[in-house]
Amino acid sequence: GEVALAAGFGSVRRFNETFQRLYNRPPLALRRRGVREPAGESIRLHLRYKPPYDWDGLLDFLRLRAIPGVETVVGDTYSRTITVGEEAGTLSVTHASGNRLAVEVRFPKLTALPTILARVRRVFDLSADPLQIGEHLSVDPALAAMVAARPGLRVPGAWDGFELAVRAILGQQITVPAAVKLAGRLAAEYGEPLAEGWARPGLTLTFPQAARMAGEDIAGLGLMPGARARAIGSIAAAVHADPALFGPQASLEEAVIRLRALPGIGEWTAQYIAMRQLREPDAFPAADIGLMRALEVDGVRPSPAELLSRAERWRPWRAYAALHLWASDTVVLKAIADAKRAA
Repeated sequence: GEVALAAGFGSVRRFNETFQRLYNRPPLALRRRGVREPAGESIRLHLRYKPPYDWDGLLDFLRLRAIPGVETVVGDTYSRTITVGEEAGTLSVTHASGNRLAVEVRFPKLTALPTILARVRRVFDLSADPLQIGEHLSVDPALAAMVAARPGLRVPGAWDGFELAVRAILGQQITVPAAVKLAGRLAAEYGEPLAEGWARPGLTLTFPQAARMAGEDIAGLGLMPGARARAIGSIAAAVHADPALFGPQASLEEAVIRLRALPGIGEWTAQYIAMRQLREPDAFPAADIGLMRALEVDGVRPSPAELLSRAERWRPWRAYAALHLWASDTVVLKAIADAKRAA
């Protein structure tokens, strides 16, 4: 009763009705079932968003970056392995009618469900107000055309800060597909296989935990330059020592300063992590070649300083401007199309 009222429900009865509708069982029944689910048992529910929602755009972004064994995008559905604490399972997300996403979670401990749903909301940017953001960005004529072409474009979040940091470091100075391939090799080497009964087609491994990679000779695998491998090892050790390393910060500026103090993380990587993991709507990797290429006029691209100056008018939604610029970049669109054909 105290939880129901603190959460804003007018009565316990209304709380119970909502709980029943979301989870197909009353709270008491959920408690009586114990803390572990049978293998393969799933929870299905819906999460709402403010329309419009560019589901195809977000799905294309995730498809291009799906790590083999950890993530899949099949048809209209994104799926991945997930880890919370010491337990692992899977989830699948697809678009549903009524401005909702349909989520299916298979996880041993139901007590982890609130944490899982909060991360789903972060990954799929369900708290955004696309009309407000689009109206603000459309003041810039170049962005106005992009917003009109992709209404409801979201900034994809990250499932885990350490995972995103590793992805970002792997992607430095190489293509997205090449970085994904490296991430798959790391997952195969250091990830944990799902327990019997929990694996699904294409979902067999969890992304490596920081504790597993800390102290490992990643450079010895010969997958990447030694400096990059050592940077990943150092990040793993730092996260293992401070699990809240990629948690919320007081401000974007403070977050970037703290991230840049970590080995292997420069301005671009710090802004990218702030954008996707810390959910900073004004994060902006101004030195990104794709952003400069998207604003090229008559063969002349803006410099990072010129791009940063122009982006002042896009505040406080520069992260969304970046996604529109990336989505408009013909090279990115071609890579997405190639990934679809390969799938």
